[in-house]
Amino acid sequence: MTSLLTPEIKAILDQQVGKHISELNKDGGLFREMSKQMLEYLMEREISENLGYEKYGTKEGVDSRNARNGHNIKTVKSAHGAFELKTPRDRQGEYEPKIVKKYQTDVSMFDEPIISMYAKGMTVRDIQEQVKLTWGVDLSPTTISNITNQVHEFVKEWQSRPLETRYAIVYFDAIHYKVRTNGMIECKAAYTCLGIDLEGKKEILGIWIGESESAKFWLSIFNELNNRGVQDILIACFDGLKGLPDAIQTVFPKTEIQLCIVHMIRNSLKFVGSKYEKEFMQDLKKVYQAPAENTAQIALNELVEKWADRYPTAVNPWVNHWANIATFFKFPDQVRRIIYTTNSVEALHRQFRKVTKNKSVFPNDGSLLKMLYLAANDISKKWDKPAFAWRTILPQLALFFEGRIPTV
Repeated sequence: MTSLLTPEIKAILDQQVGKHISELNKDGGLFREMSKQMLEYLMEREISENLGYEKYGTKEGVDSRNARNGHNIKTVKSAHGAFELKTPRDRQGEYEPKIVKKYQTDVSMFDEPIISMYAKGMTVRDIQEQVKLTWGVDLSPTTISNITNQVHEFVKEWQSRPLETRYAIVYFDAIHYKVRTNGMIECKAAYTCLGIDLEGKKEILGIWIGESESAKFWLSIFNELNNRGVQDILIACFDGLKGLPDAIQTVFPKTEIQLCIVHMIRNSLKFVGSKYEKEFMQDLKKVYQAPAENTAQIALNELVEKWADRYPTAVNPWVNHWANIATFFKFPDQVRRIIYTTNSVEALHRQFRKVTKNKSVFPNDGSLLKMLYLAANDISKKWDKPAFAWRTILPQLALFFEGRIPTV
């Protein structure tokens, strides 16, 4: 089987990659282009079988009365928009396309071929079997890999695309995978930044693979976001990622920082004996469920007095990080609910897990990033509406962050 990456296809890719990423992804542009290439490739395979020889190949030993005779071009509809499809033809008119029939103008059933199968977590072997079962075409694993590898250039463009000037909230969290590096299998983190814009809509601002947590690493991330157009972040929510608070306030000094309360609770309970867990939680709830910060501070002092000697590792983080824990007390209840936990980005990571569950080890960082990008692209199609009750939340944020949210 010859590779899909012919000079013609490479030229198409070069042209597409040169366009702005917003144009590529506009109305499903990436998947529309991939669908077009896949269908044209499969029809070229189909006519080769019909004529008995490959394109540009020899016709020795076959009936020479018939041969390729250029292409017909027709516009077809897909779920990602219309596009022009080149259908090969033969001189004798004996070739009857089966994949996209002669008068067929709707190809929606092909909109999630190899690329989308891969995005949903199917292995190369599973895709190979599905393509053969569905279309009767036997694609080699190499050809399937070549198709999915085309995504790398789109990942680079996506990761450097311009962003909004302001984000109301950004969430940071890490998800871990096994990746092969220099012949060794390592556990690497994929750090995801999920943003909520001023319309309340979710957007994945970036995914970064395998870096160690440090102020220097996070500083590079925030400088990158700043260089891509982000000028202001109102609230940043995250688990206790090392070096992140100092880094974000170096680039965005006005940002309010909120540590994830749920993670704080989980981490504390690791160090509490099961005999006292229920009693400890009753006292801890008085801290994070307090109606105001001054009440919470009183409850925290009582927690320290009662438990610090017995379980210092469970109590001390609440004292040491109180400035970044107590942020949510400044806001009304509707805002508190969406910033006291990183559940939004954790929900995204749960969807990533569903897609990547068939991959026990990724061959390299690029392979992992490619699959996460495809999954992100697929998941974010549903994010066309505000993620929260935004009409109630935005006015409250506008009052608290006076002058930082445009009112007209």
